[in-house]
Amino acid sequence: MRYLSVMLLLAAVTAEPAAGQTDNRPALVVLLTVDQLRPDYFSRWDADLTGGLRRFYDQGAFYARGEQDHAITETAPGHSTLLTGRSPGSVGIVSNSLGVPDPDYPLLGVLGPGASPARFRGTTLYDWMVAADRNTRVLSVSRKDRGAILPIGRAKVPVFWYQSGSFTTSTWYRDSLPTWLQRWNERKGAERLAGMVWKLFLPEDRYAEPDDQPWERGGAPHQFPYQMPTDSAAMAEVVVAIPWADSLTIDVALEGVRALGLGSRGAPDLLSISLSSTDAVGHGWGPDSREIHDQVVRLDHWMGRFMDSLATLVPREKTLYILTSDHGVSSYPERGAANGRMGGRVSGDRVMQAAQDVLQARYGQQFDLGFDNGLIYGNVTALRAAGVDVDSMAAALAADLARETGVTRILTPRTLAAADASDREAGRWSRTIPADFEWLAAASVAPGYIWTYASNAIATHGTTTNDDVLVPIVFMGKGIAPARLVRARTVDIAPTVAALLRVQPLETVEGQVLKEVVPPR
Repeated sequence: MRYLSVMLLLAAVTAEPAAGQTDNRPALVVLLTVDQLRPDYFSRWDADLTGGLRRFYDQGAFYARGEQDHAITETAPGHSTLLTGRSPGSVGIVSNSLGVPDPDYPLLGVLGPGASPARFRGTTLYDWMVAADRNTRVLSVSRKDRGAILPIGRAKVPVFWYQSGSFTTSTWYRDSLPTWLQRWNERKGAERLAGMVWKLFLPEDRYAEPDDQPWERGGAPHQFPYQMPTDSAAMAEVVVAIPWADSLTIDVALEGVRALGLGSRGAPDLLSISLSSTDAVGHGWGPDSREIHDQVVRLDHWMGRFMDSLATLVPREKTLYILTSDHGVSSYPERGAANGRMGGRVSGDRVMQAAQDVLQARYGQQFDLGFDNGLIYGNVTALRAAGVDVDSMAAALAADLARETGVTRILTPRTLAAADASDREAGRWSRTIPADFEWLAAASVAPGYIWTYASNAIATHGTTTNDDVLVPIVFMGKGIAPARLVRARTVDIAPTVAALLRVQPLETVEGQVLKEVVPPR
């Protein structure tokens, strides 16, 4: 019924303008994804926002409880929802490790992990736009490969990400970098930051957060100011962990818009930018730190400059902006403990490793077992062929996971299949795991708890708690009324933009057109 309502609304707006009518569609759709951006940052640091984030907060249709409504709240699954209208289970992107890594498609010009959208299933907004207008232009840029690749899907188009001082791509997309990007790389923007100092952007009295919390960065230096390496090669690696990676990503995006002529055709084009510094700073120092406060202020500043620069290339009134995030983040559990709150780090690796040891001793193999943010998976087909009672094994793993402090819910393939449609936790796991994916047990944790891995003393995300699930979703552009709104899902973004562009999804979508952005006719 939800899909039917989406299609009926789209049908009302997909016709081309009648003769003599003005085409009021945007010339450029800009998706700005800020990795690990929590919606409460806007209200928490309201007085310090004066740039791009300020414009979204005041001038956009702002959903303060946007949701990445699935279980493994990581970068790859989150990005897979943004322009598909579908959940990770439908798109086939279960987690970061089961996302875009692909050694069959190496990078161009630099050493680094190969990547491709080979696991990606189905279509995206870009495909829908091309079906309506084969001349549609697109550019996707990110510091991370998954942030650049997944909003666009399988199309072999301009998709670029950062690696070791350069923006590059993989052989999935092309055999050589375009001239405009080669020239940008020759400027060595990251290396030229060598020797700089990260100090506070605002006067110190504007930061209420303490600057000396022992859990930050696992005890490594964690107080302002931060001296960057003087060696240019070292700086090219370090830049991914500090705010300046965002400024480099934005600069590449603007260069690409100029070179490709995005927004200049008189018909809609698409630009996707994923900014990753908030994620890096959030992991290292946590969402309650002085460092993340400073990062968000810098992001606001750079985003404002980006929007002003883009307006010299594409008129503001012809630009449709969408701002969102791929996931939130949970606080350091050590911080919670210091303030008398429940929480902790939960190990699923222990449970998985114990099962591997038993299988190795009994069958001489481990059946490719893995653990990822609550999910234990493996080669179930081979287990059955070896005579393993898979349902009994899954139940035993669930019982073992239940012994971990902080675990609140465990599902197996059998119990998930039997879950009621109103079961929200089961629904999030069903929207995470593809129907043909082989797995054994899935566990959720209570607020304040996070999944942890060997010596992984960071703040992180990946759970179904609100801190990890909630993200901002904002639409801003001509004809969109500014409003402070409540709930939407990231799968609603693509069908809503499609309605504004008067294009049809090429497959069934899970999201719905947001009536506050596209009123029913």
